[in-house]
Amino acid sequence: MKLLQAAGVGVKFAIHPVAGRMPGHMNVLLAEAGVPYDIIFDMEDINAEFANTDVALVIGANDVVNPAARTDKSSPIYGMPILDTDQAHQVYVVKRGQGKGYSGFENLLFFNENCSMVYGDAQAVLTQMVQAVKDLGA
Repeated sequence: MKLLQAAGVGVKFAIHPVAGRMPGHMNVLLAEAGVPYDIIFDMEDINAEFANTDVALVIGANDVVNPAARTDKSSPIYGMPILDTDQAHQVYVVKRGQGKGYSGFENLLFFNENCSMVYGDAQAVLTQMVQAVKDLGA
């Protein structure tokens, strides 16, 4: 976050209302990580911005970013509010594997042309991504 901001890149964090183990869990974790409150947004406050977002980085989420909730009436999550990450120009999804979410329904986002899957442990993957950003500046 700090590297990107230092390079003039706008950074925002989006939180789905059911993210984490309990309401507010992700807000607490981000605050503990030193993320400023003014760049942490709830879903309803940030969803409209995804269409104008160059890159969305999704970490570990599945059902809460599945566009089937908007488009597929046969989906068990149809009608559920989601983060509209699929509308960003490019989406990177970091996941341990190819498993389905709690709903058991395939995530349509993962098959979009604008989506790249990055498999692995989130901490290890993000460490590599940070290093790649550092290398760009070198």
